[in-house]
Amino acid sequence: MDTKVIVSSSPHIRADENIGRIMRDVVIALLPATLAGIYYFRLGAVKIILFSILAAVITEAVIQRIRKQEVTINDWSAVVTGLLLAFNIPASAPWWLPVIGAVFAIAVVKQLFGGLGHNFMNPALAARAMLLASWPVQMTSWIVPGPDVVSTATPLAIISGTEAAQANVPSLFQLFIGNHGGCIGETSALALIIGGIYLVYRGVITPRVPVIYISTVAVLTFVLGGGGFDIHFMMYQVLAGGLMIGAIYMATDYASSPVTPKGQIIFALGCGIITSIIRLYGGYPEGVSYSILLMNVASPLIDKYTSPKVFGEVK
Repeated sequence: MDTKVIVSSSPHIRADENIGRIMRDVVIALLPATLAGIYYFRLGAVKIILFSILAAVITEAVIQRIRKQEVTINDWSAVVTGLLLAFNIPASAPWWLPVIGAVFAIAVVKQLFGGLGHNFMNPALAARAMLLASWPVQMTSWIVPGPDVVSTATPLAIISGTEAAQANVPSLFQLFIGNHGGCIGETSALALIIGGIYLVYRGVITPRVPVIYISTVAVLTFVLGGGGFDIHFMMYQVLAGGLMIGAIYMATDYASSPVTPKGQIIFALGCGIITSIIRLYGGYPEGVSYSILLMNVASPLIDKYTSPKVFGEVK
């Protein structure tokens, strides 16, 4: 009998997905927001995006060379980190700010913990939090979209009362298309939603986390904010700030978020609750970055208690 049975380790069913394809899809999904940021913030946005991406890619290549590892900059993961970091920085920031942030994101948050897939929190968000704590003035110097560099406040800062600029409150339509002050990539909700739909269509993410996260913020701010049951206040909270980019592109990070469906639901609910608490009762009008980072830290524990039992497992 010549027939041989070869026993091999799992997985036995393989898919066509790989890191490079997934990261390229993320870059493609971010193109609408990139173009919107460049359109509204002009050369300032181009400067921040280029310096952030170049610093991220070069840092990854240098560290992998030093550690005598295979250089994996062709997988586009460093490009994604650099681009997401740039999206979280104002167009008025100096060129060295995204460089420092990108080096921190890649060297400390990503490579120090073992590289892609081993980071316990989102590198771009961790870098943003570090930059905000270290250079708060540069990280909160917003400008009005257009060729003229004029300082302004973000919509969240205006409606929260931390900025006395009530006369300049942008309309909901301006919030939706991105024609208002803010970070480069978080202003246009429309562009971010288009990219999110593309990621869902390509199977890169599921709508579970973004929908639950955004819905939680919407419900809590509708009930508790703006005097209670204020739909205009709720729409501001949903469309303004970093909620869209955080929920769609950062809370869905494979390495730093739960892998089980039940765990993802708990993760998204936690992000939404913390974001709402910070926005409604904290001294800072934005809370997306810190909420996702806090839930990133809790992800291993969430996975531990939501993982299904192994078939046939006995105590």
